Amino acid sequence: MASTTPKPINWDAIASELAGMEIITEPSQLAKLSLDYYHFSPILQPLLEDKRGDLVVRPTTEAEVLQVAAVCVKYKVPLTVRGAGTGNYGQCIPLQGGVIVDMTRMQAIRWIKPGLACVEPGVKLAALDKQTREIGWELRMAPSTYRTATIGGFIGGGSVGMGSITYGQLRDRGNLHALRVVTLEDEPRVIELRGDAVQKVNHAYGTNGIITELEIPLGPAYSWAELIAVFDDFMTGARFGQSLGDADGLIKKLISIHAWPIPSYFSALKNYLPDGKHCALLMVAECCLEPFQELVREYGGEVTYQKTAQEASKGTSLLEFTWNHTTLHARSLDPTLTYLQTFFFTLERVEQMYHHFGDEVMVHLEFLRVNGKAIPAGLQLVRYSTPERLNEIIQYHEERGAGIANPHTYILEDGGRKTIDLEQLQFKAKVDPYGLMNPGKMRAWLEL
Repeated sequence: MASTTPKPINWDAIASELAGMEIITEPSQLAKLSLDYYHFSPILQPLLEDKRGDLVVRPTTEAEVLQVAAVCVKYKVPLTVRGAGTGNYGQCIPLQGGVIVDMTRMQAIRWIKPGLACVEPGVKLAALDKQTREIGWELRMAPSTYRTATIGGFIGGGSVGMGSITYGQLRDRGNLHALRVVTLEDEPRVIELRGDAVQKVNHAYGTNGIITELEIPLGPAYSWAELIAVFDDFMTGARFGQSLGDADGLIKKLISIHAWPIPSYFSALKNYLPDGKHCALLMVAECCLEPFQELVREYGGEVTYQKTAQEASKGTSLLEFTWNHTTLHARSLDPTLTYLQTFFFTLERVEQMYHHFGDEVMVHLEFLRVNGKAIPAGLQLVRYSTPERLNEIIQYHEERGAGIANPHTYILEDGGRKTIDLEQLQFKAKVDPYGLMNPGKMRAWLEL
């Protein structure tokens, strides 16, 4: 079949149809707003470093989002939704150029009531938390990018974070109540999804709907003390983490365990991290500190750092050394490092990998709740050598029953669950018939 040359896009005409909204075409700003933290992956870096949108637009209302959608459909140009760009897999990087819709100007908090908040997608997590805490409630979970990330970006591209030891994953029923999304049909419209229907667009990288409003459940707010405990033996520290996760009477928000030499990358905490010791970075409710100390003693640990919630509110939170901020700190000192995301499920599997790989794959555990049980997940630091070796490491884990959520792919289905989500595909076929939303990211659509 003879190839056809695509019709050139009239960007001046598109800009004129979006007049009244903030539009960005300046090259350095365009480059900045086209990228995320994809460079954590040496596999993704060469694939994505030159990808750019052609125009950024920052709507401030749902009506403006509808207008942007209509213009993109009219000119058949790709549309990529963006929050704060704190993701790591290229979720918001436009593979085929087009319009980038930056949602950070949509910051309204519609309402907050006990246990529930209704917000626009550009609201920063920390800003929402500050307001909900005024009535005794807080976000159930948040990533380590809590201070800068937006709620829409977290739902679109995130999955777990601090608080997951109690509330599980974003995809668990009850952790997202409702969404409003704008479609890219011939006549774009707003669809409200409630209950289980939210899974049609939850963690879909913005491939099948522009989120314009969310109802987010909240948890009771506690005064969270921040603590560091150190251990002579890594597996003793890991078993301590499991016991803390299993302790129903101890209220906790963060259990982050790091094998040496990972603590050596935390320059700002070096006074609390003795050489050669393995550490636990923790957030525990102040009312539970006395029994918590008993648990530390039981495992032969030593608390080297302890701040009350009030003290911890000033300066840098321990959260910002955990989850994928661990990778950020390590790479700032050694840019050759990369990482994996692993569901170990059992400490036996953790121990096997710890001894098998040694310092090539440095173990960093985050405990979370899966089907009612506390399990160890990993964001291990990897001393990268070649793509082939990285794949061998992944294969070794998977062959022994560990689940890898691969952070070295921008394809939605290849990263986490490794399966086609028919519900998300069918919703995309309905709301994005021309395949304009974040094209190239959903394998199911590419293989249709």
